[in-house]
Amino acid sequence: MPQDHTTQALETEELVPPAEPHAAHDTKKVETQADLSAEIKAIGDRYAQAVKDGKGPETMPRLDYAPYRSSILRHPTKSLHHADPETIELYSPAFGHQDVHALESDLTIQHNGEPQGERIIVAGRVLDGDGRPVAGQLVEIWQANASGRYIHKRDQHPAPLDPNFTGVGRCITGADGSYSFTTIKPGAYPWKNHLNAWRPAHIHFSMFGSEFTQRIVTQMYFPGDQLFPLDPIYQSIVDQDARDRLVAQYDHELTSPEWALGYKWDIILTGSKRTWTENEAYGDAGDEE
Repeated sequence: MPQDHTTQALETEELVPPAEPHAAHDTKKVETQADLSAEIKAIGDRYAQAVKDGKGPETMPRLDYAPYRSSILRHPTKSLHHADPETIELYSPAFGHQDVHALESDLTIQHNGEPQGERIIVAGRVLDGDGRPVAGQLVEIWQANASGRYIHKRDQHPAPLDPNFTGVGRCITGADGSYSFTTIKPGAYPWKNHLNAWRPAHIHFSMFGSEFTQRIVTQMYFPGDQLFPLDPIYQSIVDQDARDRLVAQYDHELTSPEWALGYKWDIILTGSKRTWTENEAYGDAGDEE
């Protein structure tokens, strides 16, 4: 297991750079959302035309998606090379009940008081490309709070912290590949890709295979988010069907009366309908936004 689950998850993944006063922006010198939206639309139009002309769909994100500015500098530029496994890869981690407690999947009861925000239940199944359940899978999540802020020293977004919400949880998938988390719906937040850039509300998911080196990371979004068309990370997956697989669906049967709204989201690990993962998009660099 990681030495410090909370610290490791937040320090190596999506962070918000220090905030700047709005007055410090000079709209004559910085790129605006309109500039980025025009680029996103042009790329989308070219992709739609290519599909119309007979090109197959792109189910994975583009590694050097220009509207996502930092992807131009950090995307892989060389072919992958096969390497023999190191000794650590020959041993499997043991995830037992003594390591992952059932209560860790409820992010609303980890502190002395109730967290602020909209309580939700997120549940689904982890499946392979043939629809078979993946049992015994360690699933970890982390997210911003209801105000759109992470508990991390690098997140200086001027939104309130919640002393009763850390934003980290984990569970083990059941025999049918099922997982379930109770949490708070995260808020949108700004990032520095361009002027007035905001990320849609999302939850990060991490899954381990039989070895620590088999970790994959992805993001789950919420239906109907108005920021989808404006977000270069989400739009770097140019195929709409592939994008849709990252969006959870409201599930009224999963919703708990007078308690929490329910969202269902299945994670497909392989095959043509697999869920996008950050590992495939950014290689070893991971996603820092």
